[in-house]
Amino acid sequence: MRHRRKGRTLGRIPSHQRALLRSLASALILTEGEFESDDKGKPKVKGRIVTTIQKAKEARPLVERCVTIAIRALPQIETASGLETSAERGSEEWKKWRHGPGWQEWNRAIAPVITARRRTLQLLGSKQAVQILFDEVAPRFSDRPGGYTRVLRLAKPRLGDGGIRAILEFVGVHDRKRRKAARPAFESETETPAEESSSSEAPVTESAAAD
Repeated sequence: MRHRRKGRTLGRIPSHQRALLRSLASALILTEGEFESDDKGKPKVKGRIVTTIQKAKEARPLVERCVTIAIRALPQIETASGLETSAERGSEEWKKWRHGPGWQEWNRAIAPVITARRRTLQLLGSKQAVQILFDEVAPRFSDRPGGYTRVLRLAKPRLGDGGIRAILEFVGVHDRKRRKAARPAFESETETPAEESSSSEAPVTESAAAD
């Protein structure tokens, strides 16, 4: 019996299920990275993966959670960047800053960021995905309160088992915009006021001209 356990098991044991969702979430974030033109693993569309609709609906909350954690750490990242020295690591100026009060302030500011990165690394299991999440994905959604991804069902089923496929993608890039059709222009509306006044005058007959 389920006993109020939410979520789908997806026909897998718990450890296999967690590994599957972690892999899907990491794959979606990794598509936002930089790829060379000749890379074999380059995605067709950035910020989008195609899977079954059941897997997409289960992986979506994990992606949303990771993005939220990264967004909450953005203010601390800005504060720490302002306290960090620009000197080269290992130089005399850097050593002086390292043993001074500036390093203590920077350490207190960067501590929540390190905690957030470790938490997302525990959820995603990929250091490269965590780097892309904090550098590219989180700043894009800094002003958005939630709903960073969406699931779009595909009409064509998967070959082999006929599974229902779906797209899991980030919002804001591939948004569908509604456009209003142009209002048709009729001949009566295109007439000028002079033409309308002349057409409204009664035609002059031969009897009226003779009078």
